[in-house]
Amino acid sequence: MNVKSAPLGCLSICLIGFVVLLAQVAMSTISAADDARPDRIRIEYAPPRNSDHQDLYELLKQRRALESLQQIFNPFRLPGDLTLRTVGCDGVSNAWYQQSVVSVCYEYLREIQEMAPQDTTASGITPSDAMLGQFFYVFAHEFGHAIYDLLPIPVLGTEEDAADYFSAYMMLMFGQDQARRLIIGAGYAYSRYLANPRVTIPLVAFSGSHSPPAQRFFNLMCLAYGSDSTGVFADLVDMGYLTPTRAPRCRREFNRLSFAFRELIVPHMDKERARQVLDTKWLPQPLQF
Repeated sequence: MNVKSAPLGCLSICLIGFVVLLAQVAMSTISAADDARPDRIRIEYAPPRNSDHQDLYELLKQRRALESLQQIFNPFRLPGDLTLRTVGCDGVSNAWYQQSVVSVCYEYLREIQEMAPQDTTASGITPSDAMLGQFFYVFAHEFGHAIYDLLPIPVLGTEEDAADYFSAYMMLMFGQDQARRLIIGAGYAYSRYLANPRVTIPLVAFSGSHSPPAQRFFNLMCLAYGSDSTGVFADLVDMGYLTPTRAPRCRREFNRLSFAFRELIVPHMDKERARQVLDTKWLPQPLQF
């Protein structure tokens, strides 16, 4: 046996196999791109398993909450249908994406209701904005997971952080007034983590796929501040929602996110349809949800 020649034969076979694999991947990508089109969002209000959630189920249907999300996400060109649904989870508060379905539990939505302030806060957060902001934030986060799964979009870093940033950018695209209400409303859900400036938690708390809640909050506020530090988000530092040491870097962080979104995600959107979505007034006047 010629030991020196063996690797060359193996190398040529491996190279041929690799080229064939690349061709197959390219063809499947082209096929998926050919099938991709807008209007692939489906919705489902699954009947609640717990009778205590019946009022929430009826309210969501009355407000056409999922229909609004359907219109917002329909400009994305997807290779197949994607369902947004609310569902009972047998007492578990959760939200997830799996196999072309985004699911948010009624238990999770009930928590959003219960955590909302009773009245408008000193910083101007209304009960309805606190609920609507978090409602959009969680669905957009899970929709971000779907985008990274269904489309050939690379993710550098943790996918959970990428989904957070996708959700934040979606909110920030809605213009000053709506973006302010969505971002500050979503951020209110993290307010309990800011009540104590010093915390002690087990080391294992940092082992999950999600960043710690306080870190997610500051990331969200930094992106908002970076998008408009002299306008509607100029007060985030004074409000204590962003530290003076982080604030100077936020413009650069937002610009990098904006560049990545434009280069990687916008090509998978129907631009005219997206413009119509951004020009629509989605949020109602501040009323009790």
